[in-house]
Amino acid sequence: MQIVTPIIAGNYYHIYNNGNNGENIFFDTENYYHFLKLYAKYINPIADTYAWCLLKNHFHIAVRIKTSEEIFEDELSYTTVEKPKVIDASKQFSHFFNAYTQAINKKHKRSGKIFQSKFKRKRIDSEEYLKKLIYYIHNNPVQHGFCKSMNLYPWSSYETIISTKNTNLKRNEVVDMFGNISNFIEFHNSNLSSIEFYQEFH
Repeated sequence: MQIVTPIIAGNYYHIYNNGNNGENIFFDTENYYHFLKLYAKYINPIADTYAWCLLKNHFHIAVRIKTSEEIFEDELSYTTVEKPKVIDASKQFSHFFNAYTQAINKKHKRSGKIFQSKFKRKRIDSEEYLKKLIYYIHNNPVQHGFCKSMNLYPWSSYETIISTKNTNLKRNEVVDMFGNISNFIEFHNSNLSSIEFYQEFH
């Protein structure tokens, strides 16, 4: 029986999942936008986001789960009518993925699961690991051959972090982690793409 890592308030996590049987979870451009829209609705109230990347058949997100003192209950959205007595971040993620699945199935006239089993999560236990994870997330499209440079890929947080546009991302915290924008870009231009490096995140 697979042991599922609990999601605990105040901790950082790598959240990721694949399409069911390796199939796509995004079928057109609008799907990417809808995923991000639902993410803002369901996850922003309960988690701070540090990096994200959406690919055709999988996604990666780096988050910090907010404490109960940081959560405003009026901002929360549920797929059920009744408001839960306890705010559960894991269930909130499940609501989010269920809402996306229902919307995609309806739009594309399909049925069944979109995602592979339960979403995967790995606790981030150090700032150094978080920095490497942020690089890993932003470099995913390059690793999978979608583009030659991570700044050319439209469905990740890389361009948002190096820009000045409004965002819910914890951009300042990410930049501070690397020292400044120049260091952030330089780190992302380094080649960390060894097999051993990528094995750390699976």
